[in-house]
Amino acid sequence: MTTSTTPSPFTETTGPARHAAFAELATTGPVQKVMLFTGVPAWVVTGYAEARELLAHPALVKIEGGGPHMDAMPPDLNAAMNTHLLGTNPPDHTRLRRLVTAAFTVRRIEALAPRVQEITDALLDALEGEGDGPVDLVDGFGFPLPITVITELLGIPPGDRADFRRWSSVTVNGTVHPPEVYVDAARSMVGYVRELIGAKRADPGDDLLSALIAVHEGGDRLSVDELTSMVFLLLVAGHETTVNLIVSGTYALLRNPDQLALLRAEPDRLPAAVEELLRYDGPVQVTIPAVAAAPIDVGGVTIPAGEIVLPALLAANRDPSRFPEPDRLDITRPSNAHMAFGHGLHHCLGAPLARLEGRIALGTLINRFPRLRLADPAGEPARNPGLLMNGLVALPVVLG
Repeated sequence: MTTSTTPSPFTETTGPARHAAFAELATTGPVQKVMLFTGVPAWVVTGYAEARELLAHPALVKIEGGGPHMDAMPPDLNAAMNTHLLGTNPPDHTRLRRLVTAAFTVRRIEALAPRVQEITDALLDALEGEGDGPVDLVDGFGFPLPITVITELLGIPPGDRADFRRWSSVTVNGTVHPPEVYVDAARSMVGYVRELIGAKRADPGDDLLSALIAVHEGGDRLSVDELTSMVFLLLVAGHETTVNLIVSGTYALLRNPDQLALLRAEPDRLPAAVEELLRYDGPVQVTIPAVAAAPIDVGGVTIPAGEIVLPALLAANRDPSRFPEPDRLDITRPSNAHMAFGHGLHHCLGAPLARLEGRIALGTLINRFPRLRLADPAGEPARNPGLLMNGLVALPVVLG
């Protein structure tokens, strides 16, 4: 099969161009071989049924210990960053998930709701205090809410959170940064987390990192590399993705005033609205890259062994064969079995936390500011380039 030459959705940063590029790619079939902007060929899977099949396929495996700029990453640093759930396969994955699930419980997440509400209210107080002019919903609300939640959950002191923001921004979007910048950020974050682990061992707290350190099954515990990698994964899955959910969700509602009005009139629809926003413009473009361990027949093509596969969650969630009128936001949509959190073995462990933050953040924002509107209704906000994440660079709004 020839490699597709359609526009790369990963480098499309203007308004709806990313969704349009995925849709154009899908017109030639649900499974297409493309040349990524990194110069690496990969199979991008845009079909819902095909992506779901592949995410549960035993021959599709994660590239263990893999990540951006592997040629520049020292082995010890790579192990400290990438020995986590999304970068391992059974039986290692099974063991890790069992240990992590024992600490990252539903009860712990549900107990965060009052604190998430407090943080939300304080951030919106601060935004309202800036006056009548436009405010950026990314810097002022979307980013600080989940970074505060995840750093408090991990037990990271408030004075260290600005450094975490800088490091996580680079490590999450590693493919768009030079190797030396990525390695420097990774080394700084790993060094800090190792010191924090030492402090938590000596003086445990009522936080997730202390719980991860303490959890054990028989004689089995998480190693230091597994602990540092889990912190990195939580920053990606529990922070960057939630920023995108809150900001893109707000933008989608403001662009669809009929749906926003319905949600305000019937607030009980909020959980369903969050699910539809996750489907409509989800926070993740593709899953962490995987590789075919053996030839895989899917979508009318054969993916040869050894080749990279990227199930495109963003595209699958707008597959017209699964979702009628997929480009229309509809918070009453029935049977909304989207794949924004993946599927199968690597389904996102932090999905309940993302949903909790999304419900509280969006519900509070739209109820508190009934005149909330886009600062530039005619403009199209830019998206961040990159392979994994799908989020807006900024979203200027007027609170009213």
